[in-house]
Amino acid sequence: MKKFLIVLGLIIFIASFLFIALPKNSSATAISKEAYVRIHIRANSNSSADQEVKYKVKNAVVDFLTPIISECSTVSEAHNAIAKNLPKIDSVADKVLKENGFYYGAHSKINDEYFPTRAYDDLVLDEGIYDALIVELGQGVGDNWWCVVYPPLCFIGAENTGTNSITYKSKIVEILKNLNIL
Repeated sequence: MKKFLIVLGLIIFIASFLFIALPKNSSATAISKEAYVRIHIRANSNSSADQEVKYKVKNAVVDFLTPIISECSTVSEAHNAIAKNLPKIDSVADKVLKENGFYYGAHSKINDEYFPTRAYDDLVLDEGIYDALIVELGQGVGDNWWCVVYPPLCFIGAENTGTNSITYKSKIVEILKNLNIL
């Protein structure tokens, strides 16, 4: 009975979140752009060395942001936490660049940014303008990596190869697994 009540509570919580996040007068699959903060890491150039170090920076920035974002319960809290940590994000990125022999530096900012439509398993984020953490490495004119930083839907590519393969992290699934419900 206890497991049933927990599952019922989680279903109500998820349904409430979806009701709040969905824009009015839209289909059930539409998602509010305001419910997300995306992340965009731009490589210095398209050279293989710059592209390789971009993924190392991505891993370090994600490792740095994950515990910070996990403490946020609203998009506003996530936005504020990211803004407060911009200098630290720059330091994390700069450290990785220097460790790999690159001295062109990194610059982070929060900006409205255009993103094309992207599917994350069953979730589709429509093209449009989203709040985003932008991390530019050097000139920032090379191919880039992007994902969703809040809610933390994804962060880790399958092999860090730049493919669109994504591993998902869900607090709700983790809770259900810990309770032996899943």
